[in-house]
Amino acid sequence: MKVKGLRWFIIGLIFLATVINYIDRSALSIMWGGEDVEGSIAQSLGLTKYHYGLISNVFMVAYALGQLFSGKLFDKVGTRIGYVISIGVWGISSFLHSTVRGFLSLAFFRTTLGLSEAGNWPGGVKSNAEWFPIKERAIAQGLFNAGASIGSVIAPPFIATLFVAFGWRITFMVVGSFGILWIIPWLLVNKAGPKKHPWISKEEQDYILEGQSLADQNATEDTKGKSLKEILSFKESWAVVIGRFFLEPIWWIFVTWMPIYLFDIYGFNVKEVGMFLWVPYVGAAAGSIIGGYVSGKIISKTNSIDKGRKTTIFIGGVIMLLGLIATVLIGDTAEKFVAIVFFVLFGFQFAISNVQTLPSDFFSGKSVGSLAGLGGMIGVLSVIIMNFLVPVIVDNFSYTPIFVVIAIFVPLGVGAIYFFARDIKSVEK
Repeated sequence: MKVKGLRWFIIGLIFLATVINYIDRSALSIMWGGEDVEGSIAQSLGLTKYHYGLISNVFMVAYALGQLFSGKLFDKVGTRIGYVISIGVWGISSFLHSTVRGFLSLAFFRTTLGLSEAGNWPGGVKSNAEWFPIKERAIAQGLFNAGASIGSVIAPPFIATLFVAFGWRITFMVVGSFGILWIIPWLLVNKAGPKKHPWISKEEQDYILEGQSLADQNATEDTKGKSLKEILSFKESWAVVIGRFFLEPIWWIFVTWMPIYLFDIYGFNVKEVGMFLWVPYVGAAAGSIIGGYVSGKIISKTNSIDKGRKTTIFIGGVIMLLGLIATVLIGDTAEKFVAIVFFVLFGFQFAISNVQTLPSDFFSGKSVGSLAGLGGMIGVLSVIIMNFLVPVIVDNFSYTPIFVVIAIFVPLGVGAIYFFARDIKSVEK
């Protein structure tokens, strides 16, 4: 049996895994509520906003370590088994959130969830490097990243509906089951890489392999990946590391704190958050796909990876910066705020799909997961710092300084990519 366009089935499954990933991780913030929100996690367990900040950072520390560990894991065992381990553990962890009785048990399962969910990103970047020619990798990454946005669109109304009908414990059981079930089609479809997959057509196989870098084309199963020290000896790697350090908090501030912002500033309940929160992620989903498409078109027309990646990252950066300035100047109602965040997240995803593709532009397969994981870990460390600062700044001032800080991060992140990667291309001879 030969399957036409097999690579799109592979990225489709990773897209679905990403949707599940974001439904699982979003459930806590949507159902957290507050001490006065009837039936919420905070009220049921007697927890406060400061507990939420700590829990968020417990997750993020585990997620940061998981990025680095899983990058190496995927380079070692491959994407097929790497995903089985990653999504299997996170599905079970999400399910077991239903059993928590207080802060410590919740922190434990957020830790296992963070460690395992992190694998989705270096795994996705590595899979795209294997299954797509260079000119299609940004659109593949955009489709994969759109899963995060679609998951964030689906999660608020879906989780709010389950919460109202069954309560938060049953809701965690339902969403935790999705990841475990996903493993079945993954093992059936992803039998091997494009060089050996029994279902791939000769035309598609040639199209994929001939469109990869020489280092990828010459790589064999015995080819060894570079150590992190060797990877960081290339200046281009720092474009990924420093770029993600500054850009990653822009996404995570809204993912982590936007529900709490709506609870605090506008007095929303869980149902109202579910009605509003999905809107900005429609913009993010569109940004993911359009950013990948634009990058691929530029690369096809100019035959320059450098122009394709940098032009798209710059455009996304401008949209982000203007949107963040608007949150401070005109975002004075819930409707305006949500509309502005729509454009901020559109710009973020328009750019980040190309930033996340850079490891596969610089290195061959056995090193891609490692650099992607390292970049993800450093980005998450920045988010952790911000998560510590948010409650302190908000209680002493307001949310405005937070928006100002992440607005400053935009030119720093984009500038780092331009400075360290003067010419985006393979650094391996």
